[in-house]
Amino acid sequence: MHRDTFTRHLADFLSQVWRVYWQLLRLMVPTLLVVKGLDMLGATVWLGRLLGPLMGLVGLPEATGLVWAAVLLTNLYTGLALLFPLLPELDLSVAQGTVLGVLMLVAHSLPVEAGIARAAGVPWPVTVALRFGGALLLGALLDQAYRAGGWLQQPLAPAWSPPAPATTLAGWLGEQALTLVGILFVLLALMAALRALRALGVEQGMHWLLAPLLRAIGLGRSAASLTVVGVTLGITFGAGLLLQETRSGQLTRREVWLAMGFLGLAHSLIEDTLLVLLIGADLSGILWARLAFAMLVIGLLARLPVWRPVGREDAPPSR
Repeated sequence: MHRDTFTRHLADFLSQVWRVYWQLLRLMVPTLLVVKGLDMLGATVWLGRLLGPLMGLVGLPEATGLVWAAVLLTNLYTGLALLFPLLPELDLSVAQGTVLGVLMLVAHSLPVEAGIARAAGVPWPVTVALRFGGALLLGALLDQAYRAGGWLQQPLAPAWSPPAPATTLAGWLGEQALTLVGILFVLLALMAALRALRALGVEQGMHWLLAPLLRAIGLGRSAASLTVVGVTLGITFGAGLLLQETRSGQLTRREVWLAMGFLGLAHSLIEDTLLVLLIGADLSGILWARLAFAMLVIGLLARLPVWRPVGREDAPPSR
């Protein structure tokens, strides 16, 4: 009897994991292929030239536009692989490295992550505008603050160089396959941990601890654990679980917009922050300022009726 119950619960759990994973695959695989095709056609170089003049607005040399362009279209690792060979010529300060790190952390992998947000109910242009504009605004504010205070003006001293990305299509396909398989195992462990936390009552305690923060940015208790997942591990995992909850009607449309907006500005505070920290950036910008900025922006947007989606606030996002 107990064995049958355990088997049934295990089967239900694995089925749920696979549904979430399959939803992510359907979004990520086509987008990755399209972005790779655009990259092979020179889209990254073109976007880098387009972004060059904008980099001056945040106190960075034009050459860093190519780095941010690669990050916007692909991921942090690709951008860092482009950045390290350029560092001797750029002669960046820690302040400039921190500002560049903020741009990369707030706005990266937009085709994939904006697609995930769209599936959860947030239009693609909204995500792109919020993250791209937010990155430039926060970068400009930090640049002015560091200059005014004379802070972090010492030369940037990277602590690590990433391995070069694959140069062949076959190598790239292999890298992406390994990444997608890795996501499945991380998702499996993540959802198991969430169930365990719920069974132990830890989730309830987490809600209690997060209540003031969530109220400040307009989120309710039902979105707490999912927001924590995205903030700590990344938007791919947080949005995957969020997508599951929205389709089951557990979250309101307003909560989805606010949660995805917050995650867009501040997600993966562990892995991504550590990665950018290795280039010599300072935590004051890539962690604390990013988190405070996300709270401030989403807290303000939550109080603007014109920002809320059209339709009943308590209606779940349409499929």
